[in-house]
This record gives sequence, C-alpha cells and structure tokens, in this order.
Amino acid sequence: MEKLLSHLAHLEISSPDVEASAAFYEQKFGMRIVDRIDGTIYLRCWGDYYRYSLVVTDGDEPGLVRMAWRTASEAALETAAKNIAAAGTEGHWTDGGNGYGKAYEFVGPYGHPMRLVYELEKFEAEPGFASIYPDRPEKRSRHACAPRFLDHVTVAASDVRGFAKWYNEVLGFRIMAFTDLDEAPITVFSVLTTNEKSHDLGVVLDTSDRAGRVNHIAFWTDTHEELLITADVLMENGTPMEYGPSIHGIGEQNFLYFREASGLRVELNSGGYRNYVPDWEPTTWKPSDGSANFYRNGAMPDSMTESFPAADGLTATEEGASEDMKADLLNPYARQGRG
Repeated sequence: MEKLLSHLAHLEISSPDVEASAAFYEQKFGMRIVDRIDGTIYLRCWGDYYRYSLVVTDGDEPGLVRMAWRTASEAALETAAKNIAAAGTEGHWTDGGNGYGKAYEFVGPYGHPMRLVYELEKFEAEPGFASIYPDRPEKRSRHACAPRFLDHVTVAASDVRGFAKWYNEVLGFRIMAFTDLDEAPITVFSVLTTNEKSHDLGVVLDTSDRAGRVNHIAFWTDTHEELLITADVLMENGTPMEYGPSIHGIGEQNFLYFREASGLRVELNSGGYRNYVPDWEPTTWKPSDGSANFYRNGAMPDSMTESFPAADGLTATEEGASEDMKADLLNPYARQGRG
C-alpha cells in the first residue's frame, strides 16, 4: 500500500467549561491561544508547524470530538477516501475550515470521528515570537512546562485487534505492538503509527456500550529532564500526577499522566525509540513483561482505567486490566444471564 497518512495534525476535544480547560493548557501547561471563534478556543505547542495543535469546544462531558490526520499528499487523501468507502464506512467531503483545506470526514468503525486533510495552514510567528533558528516555527516558550509537539491520542474500542486491523488495512497504519493478559490470550492494548515513532495512535479495550471514547491525549517534550520539571511545576501549582514519571516498556517513552480542568487525562512523553523497519511484525507483550512500566516495579492506579466520556463498563490500560475487568473478561459466564 502507498503511504497514505503522514502524522497526527491536531485534536479536537470537548469540555463542559471551555474557558477553564483552555486556561489550564495556557497557564499551567504553557500552550498558547491563537484563536477564539464562536466559543471554541484554538491552542498550539510552540514547536508545531501548523497554526494550532489542540481545539477545545463546548460539550456536556470531556471527550474526543475529532482527531485530524495529515495525508502524505493530495493523491493520498483521495486514495484514503476511496479505501474508507470501499471498507463500508460512510464519509463526506468538506471545503475546509479554520486553518485547513478540503477534508474528508468520517466516523471510524469503532465510533471515533476523524478528519483527513492535506492542505494545512503553516504557522507564521507574529512579531516578537519569531525564532532566531530557521527551522523553528516560533521561539521556545518561556513556560517551564510547555510541550514542543502534539504527540498521540489513545482511544478506547470494543475489539483491540479488530480496531488495529481496520486502521492498518484501510489507512496504512503500522501495527507496532499488542498487550495480551498474562492469564489468557485476550488483547487489551495496541499501538499503531503513521511514521517512525513507536506510536501516534493507541487503543485500549473497552467493555462499555459507548463507542468513540478516548483514554488520553498526549504531548511531547524534548528531554527527560524537562518532563521531570513539568511534573514538579504542575504539582507545585495544584495539579497532581496521576501516574509517573516513569518509562513505558512498549515504545520506551518517559511518561507522566495528569488531568486537565475538565478531568480529561493528559500525557507528556519524551524519549522513546524510532522504528524504520518497513516489514515490522507487531510484538505481543504481557503486563508482566513491563508493557506499561519498563522497570516492572509499580502498578498503574485504577483511575487510569477511566476513559471519556464516562460510561458503564471498564477500559484496560497499557498495563493490562484491573482485577474487576479481569473477572469480567476471564469468566463471562459467572454472572446470571451471561450464558
């Protein structure tokens, strides 16, 4: 298959309090507001090359409104649209919007809204923000926590391997790894990529009946030291760390997780490996291998199984599943009415 997608371009999220969420990203996390349009707020990471990285819009609950991916070319955009239609998923063309041109919009088979676009407005720094370094879109932020780039998004789906298969076969994502439970061959996590990163799309197993949920959105900073400083500064200013800092086994990124004002989970990454192997075969990890924790010396808190918007049912994590979720997955006939 020809290369269809280049990278994750921006994310749109919902918040019950747009101003509070935007204030978190701007004041505590060091992103910069570049647009306010009809109650929607657009923010950017200082190193991203397009006008914005994150869009916060009004909604009753925190959640994922849309993930937007840039295609490798105009022709790739047309091919991707044809592939999606051929796979039985309906989509439609739009003329574009704030900062982007013609786009193909659709909802993936597991309920996640997506935008594919090639034409994107390149960011041009305003007076006073231009960098002295030609390759930088603007000056490095003065904020100690400011992420350089948007990095990835991890969503929730009812069938992890089915999700990975569809995005691989239809849009050309490379499947990099899976996590199966130690107790049974039940897949609870996978990572996929459009490029040489270990992943820019993740998926966790979801037993709820609510499609299209998201587990977390993620950003990138250059060094482990900057990640540790971010944890320090956020905590001193009232934002606790949900999990980390530590290192994932899958991908080998340094990580930390925390929550923004709406309760939505945010991850910050640094480090990690690059993989250029064109015929890479995905590996299958077990939680005991250190899929989530490289050092195998700590456990994710149960709060990490919360995905957004809220729903009945459970979601897994990179580490596996909670004891309650394992009981549900490993013994589906133990409760009355299941068999």
